Amino acid sequence: MRRAAFALLCAAAAGQVIDFDSGGLHYKTLTRSGVTIMYAVLPAHVRKWAVLQVSVSNGSQKPCTIAPADFSFQNPNGAVVTATDADAVVSSLLHRAGRGDVIHLVTAYEAAVYGNTRLRTNNGYEARRRDALAEVSSAKIKAAAAASALALVSTKLAPGASTDGAIFFENEGKPLGPGKLLVHAAAETFEFNNDQPPPSKSE
Repeated sequence: MRRAAFALLCAAAAGQVIDFDSGGLHYKTLTRSGVTIMYAVLPAHVRKWAVLQVSVSNGSQKPCTIAPADFSFQNPNGAVVTATDADAVVSSLLHRAGRGDVIHLVTAYEAAVYGNTRLRTNNGYEARRRDALAEVSSAKIKAAAAASALALVSTKLAPGASTDGAIFFENEGKPLGPGKLLVHAAAETFEFNNDQPPPSKSE
């Protein structure tokens, strides 16, 4: 156990991608310049989007801004897709997605967040959800509000702060397959090989 923990610490210090499983999902995490980004592919998708659950922790001595536009996915053919802006996703969730789709997405995201023992954020989904639900009353609107709260929004993280949220890639409603997740943040490029198998439709 101590050897495994030491190996993880060495990998993190060397800026290597670390893989681990938690809550039924496969996560990848990478630290550069004190900033740590972690992600997993969610089994849920809504309409035309594939969904990732991501978290960002700022362990550096400088503020760090993170936004959906910092995330892109490069397919094996070289084509690059940038994550959809959070406002566009929220608008679609509120006006176009069915209530069943919304509930399925929220359930999958919360299972990922609460099932990951390594995820501890102080400025993420849980705080946004509380703020969103405090302003609505009907069950239908509450479901949509909770879904909109899970979308990652542009956030300035002070040293020691962290956040989490969902990133949406327009992919005809199909899971993301092989390729590379690229994140440009903190004057660094975080690169992950998405070699994990796509989630099954039955999950």
